[in-house]
Amino acid sequence: MSYATPPGWYPDTGAPGFERWWDGTAWTVHTRRPGAAHAAPEQSPAPAAFGPPSLPLPHQRGPRDEAGGGSRTKVLAITLSGVLVLGAAVAGAVLLGRDDGDTPAAPTATASPQAPVAAPTATASSAEPDPDSGPAEDPTVLVDQLNGVTLPVPEGWEKPGSTSDDAATIRTEQSYDCPGGAAFCYHGTVTTRTARGGETDVRSLAEADIVTAADKAYEEDSLGRRTHGGITSHKVLKTQELSVAGRTGYLVRWQVTTGKGPGGYVQSLVFPSSVGAGTPVIVRFAFDAGVPGLPLSLMDTITRGIRPLGDSATSGGVGASIGP
Repeated sequence: MSYATPPGWYPDTGAPGFERWWDGTAWTVHTRRPGAAHAAPEQSPAPAAFGPPSLPLPHQRGPRDEAGGGSRTKVLAITLSGVLVLGAAVAGAVLLGRDDGDTPAAPTATASPQAPVAAPTATASSAEPDPDSGPAEDPTVLVDQLNGVTLPVPEGWEKPGSTSDDAATIRTEQSYDCPGGAAFCYHGTVTTRTARGGETDVRSLAEADIVTAADKAYEEDSLGRRTHGGITSHKVLKTQELSVAGRTGYLVRWQVTTGKGPGGYVQSLVFPSSVGAGTPVIVRFAFDAGVPGLPLSLMDTITRGIRPLGDSATSGGVGASIGP
C-alpha cells in the first residue's frame, strides 16, 4: 500500500484563489483557477521549496470540496491547529523553566526599545586631552619660571614636588641616613634661586654665596641639625668667569671636610637672568665626595646644560669654556 500523494491540482496556500500542480513528488510552477478545465501539465519543472499537500486527496473530497468551496475552511482549520500546537509548546517551555521549588525561572532581561541607552564611560586611554592642562612636563628638564632658566636632570636624579626652602631643585633619587644622624641626606643636590639685596655684580655674589652654600649643605640644615658633623675645613678648587645661558656669569667651587662622613663639594654659580630686569640667578651645587656615579665633572655638565627659558639651543657660548 502506498501513502504517497498522487499527482493533481491542489489549493495553493501561497496564492489564495489558485491551485498548483503536484506531480507526485514535488510542486511545479503550473497554477490555475479552481474548477478550470485544464489537462495535466506535460512536463514537471524543478520542485518548489515546500512539502507535499496536506489536504485530502482528490478522491477523498466531497461535492463541496470539488467545487472549491471548502478549501478556505480547511486551510483555516489547519492554521488554528498550528497555533494551538505552538501555544502548547510555549506552555511546556515555561513549565520546564521552573526550578525544583516550582518557582518560575527568572526571565532573560532584554533591552527595551524605549529604554535610554547609557552613555559609555570614558577611559583614560580614550579621553580627549584637556586643552587647559598645558603640555606634558618633561622629566629630563627642571623649569624655573621665576628666574627664566631650565636645567637638565641627569639620569638617576629627580625633581621633588616641594623642598624646605621652596627653591627649584633637582637631586639624586636615593636618600641615605646622614652621617651625623637625626635626618636623611641626598648625595647630590642642585637648586636655583633669585639673588637678594640689590647686588648685581656676579663675582661678588658668587664669592659671598659659596659660604652660605657650604653651610646649608654640610654645616647644619634649616632645623639646626649638624647632619655631617659640621665643616672642619675647606679648600678653594675653582673661581672662574664663564658664559651661562648666553650671559656672562661667575663660578666658585669649594671642597669641604666634615666632622663625620667623607665631606663633599659645593659650588655657587651666578649669572644675570634673561627675563625681567636681569636680576642675577644663583645656582647652588652640593655633591658628596667619593660616591660612585657622581663625578665632580657632572657639575660642569649641568652648568653647560643651563638654558634660557624657551631656548633649547643656547650653549655655554661666549665666556670661558668649562672643562670636565
